[in-house]
Amino acid sequence: MEDLNHSTLVFLDYFFFVFHSAYISFSMFGWIWRKTRFVHLLTSLLTLFSWLIMGIWYGLGYCFLTDLHWDVRIALEKPPNSNSYIHFLIRKTTGLDLPAPFVDKGIVVVFLVCFVLSIWLNLRDYNRRKHNSLKQRRESR
Repeated sequence: MEDLNHSTLVFLDYFFFVFHSAYISFSMFGWIWRKTRFVHLLTSLLTLFSWLIMGIWYGLGYCFLTDLHWDVRIALEKPPNSNSYIHFLIRKTTGLDLPAPFVDKGIVVVFLVCFVLSIWLNLRDYNRRKHNSLKQRRESR
C-alpha cells in the first residue's frame, strides 16, 4: 500500500467504504427478492468462508475486505480504531460508540437470520421450479 500515491489511496478508501457497505446491505436484504436469492446465498457462503475458514489462520470473524480497507486507512494515516467494520461504520456514520462485543453479537444474529432465510427461500424456490417443471411435462404429454 505504501507504493500507492495519496489520490489512489483516497479513492480506495471511498471505494471500500461504498463497496463494503453495499455488500453488507445486500447480505441483510438480498434474500428478499427471488431474482437475487441465489446470489445472496453465494455471498453468504463467501462471508462464512472468510469468517470461519480464513478465520482459522487470521482469527475467527476475519474479513478480507475489512483487512484490505484497514491497510488503505493505515497507509492514509487514518487508522480505523476498531476491529469490526460494522462497529467502524456505526461510529463513522452515527457517532455512536457502541460496545464492540454488542455489535459483534448483533452481526452474528442478523447474519444467521438472513442466512437461514436465504437457505429456506432458495430451497422453496427450487422445489417450486422442480414441481412446475414436472407439472409442465405431464401436461405436455
